[in-house]
Amino acid sequence: MDRKPLGGRFVRTPLCDMPPSAFKEGAQSFRPSMPERSLWYGELGRNADERGKSSLLASETCLRYDWSVQRLSLGGRLADHPLMTPSGHGPTRPRQFAMPHADLESHQAGVEPLPANITSVQPGGGVCYSLELAWGHVRRWYLRTFRRGYVARMAALRQGDTTGAPHEILDPRDLKYCRNLCTAAWSPADDPFAWRERIPFARWGLAELQLMGYPLLAGTVALALSRFWPLAIPLAVVLFLIVYFFRDPPRRISQEPGLMVSPADGKVVEIAQLENDPFVGGPAVRIGLFLSIFNVHLNRSPCDARVLCLKYSPGKFLSALRPDSAWENEAMWIGLEDASPARRRLVVRQIAGQFARRIVCSLRPGESVSRGHRFGMIKLGSRTELILPATEGLEIVTRIGERVVAGSSILARYKDAE
Repeated sequence: MDRKPLGGRFVRTPLCDMPPSAFKEGAQSFRPSMPERSLWYGELGRNADERGKSSLLASETCLRYDWSVQRLSLGGRLADHPLMTPSGHGPTRPRQFAMPHADLESHQAGVEPLPANITSVQPGGGVCYSLELAWGHVRRWYLRTFRRGYVARMAALRQGDTTGAPHEILDPRDLKYCRNLCTAAWSPADDPFAWRERIPFARWGLAELQLMGYPLLAGTVALALSRFWPLAIPLAVVLFLIVYFFRDPPRRISQEPGLMVSPADGKVVEIAQLENDPFVGGPAVRIGLFLSIFNVHLNRSPCDARVLCLKYSPGKFLSALRPDSAWENEAMWIGLEDASPARRRLVVRQIAGQFARRIVCSLRPGESVSRGHRFGMIKLGSRTELILPATEGLEIVTRIGERVVAGSSILARYKDAE
């Protein structure tokens, strides 16, 4: 077991290198003072629970954080950890899928396979999600039966490999919820549904828009034309809020080198110094963003980067205003490596909220994304975190309380990249 002490206060041990006996150690807990909690959660720290117990996962590593963000220690039972097998004897087997030669080389350079518990771009499921998958089965049956020429033509134009997909990939619509499981794709010129990327609504929310929007629209119109027309007003308000929530406005993306833009819309509620982040590989800064139900909920890449690994943690759906929601709620952890010569590692965390119970992340290990690239969303109010390496030249541009927009607002910059 490779233990690397840091100042006598931190032991770093990757889960994949730890024997079962390492999981038997009891968890440590801390009772922080109010100033320490405020350092961790910024504005949210004022409402922190007095018990002050926390256990945070950081990049597949058995870590225990205290609330002052200054001490970390090995400990805790990981048998109940979502990344462990039911017996608690190690991580679950990662999902395997076919990769072209270029992706295989990047995998050997540090890219990890997709974990087994990420079975789609929306691993938490959902009612609308299930209905859309059911409709997909019907649509594919229709295409195979009545449009065989179209199916053959799309198969000839398809690039990549469909290995790993949970169903047949007949056209680009079949990749909506499983593009992260295989390498199949169509070029924009060959994609008859590329126009959907240009509509001002999140593509991952179109099912919700139709399933909830059409009945509300019909009810609003019917009531508006009747003598009960006042009842149409609340229905119209709900319809407006649903349409407003799934909006996807265009964003101006800066091309200046060294910038780290916001991965989400919302309010900056935390700027915390981390003594060490195991994935980043040293001191780091965590910037926490709170998203209300009125914010755009699409997530965007903070920089030009390569996806190294993803970790999905099922959990609770506590209010994002509660401090313990940061580690108890459902979350998607995304490890990135920026495309600059420095090859900095950074982390984006999507965290579900009380009403935002569905996390969408379409990223595939090994792929490269540009700054401002849409990679997912969190449906209905939530929290997003960005963890940056605190290397020389880092300048934090944002401040607690600032309102930011994804892709455009600058949170930090690295001066050595200028």
